[in-house]
Amino acid sequence: MSDIALIETARDFNRFYTNFLGLLNKAYLDTPFTLTDARILFEVGSHDGVSAAALVRDLHLDAAYLSRILKRFRAEGLIETSPDPADLRSQVIIVTDRGREQFKELGRRANAQIAARFDNLASGEPEAAVSAMHTIRTLLDPAAKPAPAIIRAHRAGDIGWIVQSQGRFYAEEYGWDLRFEALVADVAGKFLANFDPAKEYCWIAERGGVNIGSVLVTNSGDGIAKLRLLYVDKSARGLGLGKLLVDECIRFSRQKGYRELSLWTNDMLETARAIYVKAGFRLVSEERHRMFGPEANGQTWVLDL
Repeated sequence: MSDIALIETARDFNRFYTNFLGLLNKAYLDTPFTLTDARILFEVGSHDGVSAAALVRDLHLDAAYLSRILKRFRAEGLIETSPDPADLRSQVIIVTDRGREQFKELGRRANAQIAARFDNLASGEPEAAVSAMHTIRTLLDPAAKPAPAIIRAHRAGDIGWIVQSQGRFYAEEYGWDLRFEALVADVAGKFLANFDPAKEYCWIAERGGVNIGSVLVTNSGDGIAKLRLLYVDKSARGLGLGKLLVDECIRFSRQKGYRELSLWTNDMLETARAIYVKAGFRLVSEERHRMFGPEANGQTWVLDL
């Protein structure tokens, strides 16, 4: 795509998204406020005191224009101001109780607007849209910080995501056929159907509402736990999530009284194998196979707990 075509596509998206959110409407979110009004109230309500100079700088507003809006907000009882001790030419602004209620109402309406749009999307599409938004923000805003990753327990829909994400990834990266996806579906399905929270667990790594990693511990009997289906999305490589997920499996297995933690992998998965070696796992067996199409070398590793 040429430079001109790229620019036109970006501009077309800007026009679409402006209309999508109703940003050009005089009454933003069916309130008496314009978009600029709402943004200023949001910034003030989100901070325990913010200076007018900071608003001018961060929102790229004309100082006189901002002054007129703040004057109206004071008259409506939404804000209070006092001299800025760091700059006597500026003011420190805080919201009043009335202003905070209006700030919360704008938030509720904005959330409802997006929720209504997401309700019309198919399963997984809201997460895909949010992931694309993160990508745009990261690429275009040098000051943007990626949302922090969190580790949580699985919930409805996560096991299906594990099957989908791993089936697609290994097909694209290694050419594995649908028999691998069938294996993942079998392991994940049995975990869900027979889930024993006293001895088993599933960890999901999430960032900005989007799943980016997962791992299971299942009960193999005779004091042996199995680490299953370790996965970190390509978008989250380099964050140390693989090690963190493996560490959680080891900690859980020890806490639950297992004597051994075992896993099965393939030797081309070098990043994962390096994590296992560093964690103290030892290789106990390996064999060549064509379980998923291309020839691979399967390996069993164990960790004495």
